[in-house]
Amino acid sequence: MTGRNQMGGVLSPVITPFKADYSPDISKWIAQCRWLLSQNVGLAVFGTNSEANSLSVEERMDMLDALVGAGLDPARMMPGTASCALTDSVRATAHAVKLGVGGVLMLPPFYYKGVTDEGLFRCFAEVIERVGDDRLRIYLYHIPPVSQVPIPLGLIERLLKAYPGIVAGVKDSSGDWSNTKAMLEAFPGWGVFSGNELVLLKNMRGGGVGCISATANINPAAIHRLYDQWESPEAERMQGEVNALREFMQGFPMIPALKSTVAHYGGDPEWNRLRPPLVELSGEEQKSLLEGLRRFDFAMPGLAAKAGAAD
Repeated sequence: MTGRNQMGGVLSPVITPFKADYSPDISKWIAQCRWLLSQNVGLAVFGTNSEANSLSVEERMDMLDALVGAGLDPARMMPGTASCALTDSVRATAHAVKLGVGGVLMLPPFYYKGVTDEGLFRCFAEVIERVGDDRLRIYLYHIPPVSQVPIPLGLIERLLKAYPGIVAGVKDSSGDWSNTKAMLEAFPGWGVFSGNELVLLKNMRGGGVGCISATANINPAAIHRLYDQWESPEAERMQGEVNALREFMQGFPMIPALKSTVAHYGGDPEWNRLRPPLVELSGEEQKSLLEGLRRFDFAMPGLAAKAGAAD
């Protein structure tokens, strides 16, 4: 945590393991979350790389119950709770808040395109009002390359004025540093997370609070080390090292590549499974991925040991 009621650090949008019938494999998932926490990374479960929008509201609520029930600290969790249906967003968000999560990550409603800022404001406001809990901390999820529904600065300003403290921050996955920089300058002290580690150092230097990154699923310790030591003389070198691995991983479809990496280094091929419509890497892609990781001397220490640690 970076301050009272504000999350910070490195969080992972935790990948979701599936059984042969495509139901979530809860025990594998809890074990993966334990390993990530052991690497000093928080849990942004039900993010983009979690295949969250392929999961029902009931599945997400049940999974969150299981995670908290297994003894993992809800204060280190930022579950994605948004859906296109307002009532689904309210149900999932209220459930997460009652469990004591540190915050929720909230996409805009993303099916209808070209919606007005007024419509988006009403949607976020209605969720806040219906949840009606002072413990609620919303982190807006700005990912226009995927959602095609941006969250502009003017809308953020209006939400902050209407709901100070509750609208606690943002994950900027625009891929545009100038947009992140504009957020940092417009809202000093607000909880700005970069959407990956490529600009983590810039974000911290600008007053941001961390990053929420796909590759924190596989490279958590190094990314956390950069966050933790961003003011050190070694920070530029560490930034370059994490960037090199991130840029390599971006050469593959990200979600199946993350799963293939965990499958290989955790010794569990079932991690390769994705819920349709997503599919696993081809044999050639898997070969290229693992050859490249070997060139990085890549490792995931402690991963296999944690595989049986879910209660």
